[in-house]
Amino acid sequence: MRFTKFALLGFTIGGCPFDARAATTTRVGRRDRAHGRFPVSASLCGGRKTVAGRRQRRVVCEHCPVGRNATIQSAEVLLPSGELAATLAFFCDQLGFRVESIFPADDPHTAVISGYGVTVQLQRGCCEPPGALRLRCADPDGVAGGARQLRAPNGTRVELVPAAANLELGEHHPTLVIAHAGKPDAWKPGRAGMLYRDLLPGRQGGRFIASHIRIPEGGPVPDYVHYHEVRFQLIFCYRGWVRLVYEDQGDAFVMGEGECVLQPPMIRHRVIECSPGLEVIEVGSPAEHQTHADHAMSLPTTLRRPDRHFAQQRFWLHTRAMDRWQPWRHGGFETCDFGLGAASAGVVGAARVRACPPSSDGDAWRHGQELVLLVVLSGRMHARCAETQANMGPGDAIAIPAGSDYCLSAASADLELLEVVTPAL
Repeated sequence: MRFTKFALLGFTIGGCPFDARAATTTRVGRRDRAHGRFPVSASLCGGRKTVAGRRQRRVVCEHCPVGRNATIQSAEVLLPSGELAATLAFFCDQLGFRVESIFPADDPHTAVISGYGVTVQLQRGCCEPPGALRLRCADPDGVAGGARQLRAPNGTRVELVPAAANLELGEHHPTLVIAHAGKPDAWKPGRAGMLYRDLLPGRQGGRFIASHIRIPEGGPVPDYVHYHEVRFQLIFCYRGWVRLVYEDQGDAFVMGEGECVLQPPMIRHRVIECSPGLEVIEVGSPAEHQTHADHAMSLPTTLRRPDRHFAQQRFWLHTRAMDRWQPWRHGGFETCDFGLGAASAGVVGAARVRACPPSSDGDAWRHGQELVLLVVLSGRMHARCAETQANMGPGDAIAIPAGSDYCLSAASADLELLEVVTPAL
């Protein structure tokens, strides 16, 4: 998805989990908070609200860059009014919007209403389609007697949905996946100028996503403060280095090759700059999750709280200075655990694995985990899982389904793997 044309108009990626995206004014936001007819979430101009146990920051519009083009003064969504009086009664009396302007006085045909971060112009005779409006609510069933979808007199469809959506992990479908590197068309453009290669086509039924990400050009990265609604997410630095900053974790730092970070759910962070040809491996759950911008927060934050928990997980950075090698659970290899199991409350584990004589060629193994993902960082090996065999080299990845016999053999002396396991071993 490309946002170039909207960026030229001064729009930014929405900054809160309530999904309203239109620019509005501080006055509208404050009035809506005071109005409070229904427990519908305000966005951008929203006050302090408690959603799924989290106390949200107050977003003050004077400091919220909802529009960056100095020529453009405001934004409105244009909808047909139908019978204007009936449409106004629906939006204002039932949903809690308020009238900003109406004209002409003797026979009104146009009204501007606002609420919850959205400004709408209702116009009689307008040829635009009636559209749809989604309101994220603390209690969707309390807005309209349990109805989740309403139809305004002008035809606009109004959806009432929970403000904090539950994570949809998807039905788990453990599948053998072998993703080979070296296909130029496998790289797709993603967020903030990054290129993505999918290491888990099919996503194991939507439960997981694993991406090989690279930034060809070094220097500043056009990123913004953002956060993810996830079960877990980790980033391993494969090649080069990257400068990052995280909420309540002190000043920006550089993560280099062989180092790994656990990003707990909802932690604000930003990519600042990177080396030319940066490559990272990112693994998370679920496969489809929301990324939100937070335009109100500046990083680094003034507090440093390394023990702070985000959804029962802690931020964790494993550096090369922390490397400790020990025998792997399979013979012929040794492993360096990153410590993510403890930081993630057992949700996910990750480690580097390397060949270590004597070889155990021919030994078959089996696991009972949700996911075992191996990515070849260097060297070569032969992988066999059930009846499938493959020679694997740098950048190749294999996801091994639970209950299947597998074997790693013909490991070169310089073989090194990234292993990601859920739950943590």
